[in-house]
Amino acid sequence: MRKATIAVTQFACSRDLPDNLDRAEAMVRRAAGEGAEMLLYPTAIGSEPPAPGYDSQPHWEMAMRGHAAANILPVAASNRIGREVQEGREVTFYGASFIADQTGQLAATAGRDAEAVALASFDLDGIRDLRRSWGVFRDRRPDLYAPLQGFGGQG
Repeated sequence: MRKATIAVTQFACSRDLPDNLDRAEAMVRRAAGEGAEMLLYPTAIGSEPPAPGYDSQPHWEMAMRGHAAANILPVAASNRIGREVQEGREVTFYGASFIADQTGQLAATAGRDAEAVALASFDLDGIRDLRRSWGVFRDRRPDLYAPLQGFGGQG
């Protein structure tokens, strides 16, 4: 029986979206480097109270799909739906959960406002072989990353 290695990441977030995306990228790279064949991303992302007219869903989806392509592994991003009011601020969670294949292409999607289940199947052996042979993953040099880690390159 073939076993799959599935990763879920956990890291601290702040109100700084670019910093959060950098942290997420580093964690995905780490998970892939440690043998993950698929990444699960449970999220709770929605409207941005400081910018109520801004729809961050396309940016969120593209960043997640980029993780799939850059690491040659499927990504399943699950997001909540509904509305929440805390401390006088309203957040509407936009759902839009999806599964991207190893190239970042959408394999399954869910809508923005209804409960749903999205399913996709993958040839994990084929993806593993691609990951091992393609330079974007194979030729990484994590030993040289230290100056790039941390804010402003300050390890």
